[in-house]
Amino acid sequence: MKTKDSHTWPRCLLGIAFAAALPTAAYAREGAVVPLSQVRLLPSRFQDNFKRDSAWMMSIPVHSLLHSFRTASGCFSAREGGYMTMHQLGGWESLDCDLRGHTTGHLLSALATLYAQTGSTRVKAKADSIVTGLAEVQNAFDRNGYLSAFPEGLIDRNIRGESVWAPWYTLHKILQGLLDQYRLCHSDAALTVAKRMGLWAYDKVSPIDEATRRRMIRNEFGGYNETMYTLYAITRDERYLKVARFFYHDEKIDPLKAGRSDLGTNHANTFIPKLLGEARRYELFHDPESRQASELLFNTLAYGHAFVTGEVSDKEHLFDPQEQSRHLTGYDGENCCTFNLLKLAEHVYGWNIGSERTREAVTAYYERALYNHILGQQDPQSSMVCYFTPLQTGAYRLYSTRDSSFWCCVGSGFESHVRYASFIYGRADDQLYINLLIPSQLEWDGTQLTQTTDFPASGHVVYRLSGRSKTFTLHLRRPAWATSVRVRVNGRSAPTVIRRQWQDGDTVEVDYGMALRTEATKDDPSRMALLYGPIVLAGRLGSVPHPFSDPRRYNDYYTFDYQIPKGLEQQTVIRGAKDVRQTGPLRFRTKGGIELLPFYDVHHERYVIYWKQP
Repeated sequence: MKTKDSHTWPRCLLGIAFAAALPTAAYAREGAVVPLSQVRLLPSRFQDNFKRDSAWMMSIPVHSLLHSFRTASGCFSAREGGYMTMHQLGGWESLDCDLRGHTTGHLLSALATLYAQTGSTRVKAKADSIVTGLAEVQNAFDRNGYLSAFPEGLIDRNIRGESVWAPWYTLHKILQGLLDQYRLCHSDAALTVAKRMGLWAYDKVSPIDEATRRRMIRNEFGGYNETMYTLYAITRDERYLKVARFFYHDEKIDPLKAGRSDLGTNHANTFIPKLLGEARRYELFHDPESRQASELLFNTLAYGHAFVTGEVSDKEHLFDPQEQSRHLTGYDGENCCTFNLLKLAEHVYGWNIGSERTREAVTAYYERALYNHILGQQDPQSSMVCYFTPLQTGAYRLYSTRDSSFWCCVGSGFESHVRYASFIYGRADDQLYINLLIPSQLEWDGTQLTQTTDFPASGHVVYRLSGRSKTFTLHLRRPAWATSVRVRVNGRSAPTVIRRQWQDGDTVEVDYGMALRTEATKDDPSRMALLYGPIVLAGRLGSVPHPFSDPRRYNDYYTFDYQIPKGLEQQTVIRGAKDVRQTGPLRFRTKGGIELLPFYDVHHERYVIYWKQP
């Protein structure tokens, strides 16, 4: 999220049954990842993050999430003297922040994702309460369907070209949350509110001339075009389609359609969501230029711009990847960028699921970004999340507060840590693809596949089939990081692509060889990162007592001083992997005595990712 001032890549929910996903052609893809309702995480680091994230979300009071909406619309929010009884959210949800309300939208999406995997009645009740409250606010506004946590005047400021943060961005988050509630929580009430919001938008933008349109969409609007395409897909009401097309950003997307991949210094998370709209457009109308633009942006960022962790951007902006080593700063990797890039990856994967080369390339980036950026965004001690993931030697992760931050990356973080299951498996007809090595169980029309592994501590993975027999082709990965791949079916050697009638009790064992290796920055071979398999290793450089944002300081993450000790970087000089020895599972040490472990496990301490060669 843009601030206003501003290649190679909860306990309450356990043991609850699956919920059925809502089938609708509006979300269909030509080959896609397996629906969340069919996948369940098993014990692992991913499930741990999932539980912590779920507990945090469920702890936020509904009346606090609705407070700014009710205040803006004139709804009853609290009794007289409500400031004494109402727990008001701070940070970007403060009543004087132009972006207020975005967190409620993110939470609607995250709760829908959570419900799809657990069927929890508590989750459903909380989500329904939020939707009911938003419907009441919409009626209170009484402005042809307008709904937000701020007055419509912020939209008018945008149209007039006056200073305002990003009001359409917030509307996108609310709309997307409502549509996810319809899709995954079966909420017709959510769809009713969303449709009215869309019709308000149609009435609002229809009179706007072309010059005004081009000026106003320079302001960040998230993936508002994507939600309008989805509303059109559900309803076939042409008015939503007209709004979707209104938010076509010619200046940014036309060059991609023409094959030009120079992204300049664009604000990354303003840019990426626009292409999620183009991806939806392709899936609805099979417009080849929309697909070309979407794939070109994904390929350029994932393979040309990304750091070794899979993250992109420095201080939220893109830069010339041939100057990558100059951008190892304390402000790398806005989490929202990777969150949205992974969503785009799912589209590209679905379109190319039949191409082994493209499928593996997309999966490899997804794996890298998920393990090395998203997974480590959450602090295991506090459940808080960071905005940036610094790559400057001696920096550390700076985390949010529980109720006084609510940055965009808190919102996307709520979603990120409950959607791990979204890409573990892919399926097209009778073809089943294993994408990620994450302990999980897949339910497929009476057939269960259970994946057991302690990856990346080892490369050993076991798949057990149970339930109804089924004939299908199982596609196992042969990733570039694997030094060897050995497959056995019921004890016998087998290839990585196996077609057979699978029976209850069948077992597939896979062993992936893993080794230490290095990857340099794109412009400086003397600046290199260490990896074990696909896992980025971080060198531990000393603990930090309180690595949390100070809500009294305006967006302190954006100018934070890490006070890196002098001379610290000189301790991080190594000749390469030969200067590192393994001391235990996922534990390593340099000749100089610096301990290394997976980057996702380094919290409350300084670290080094990119080492220097002498």
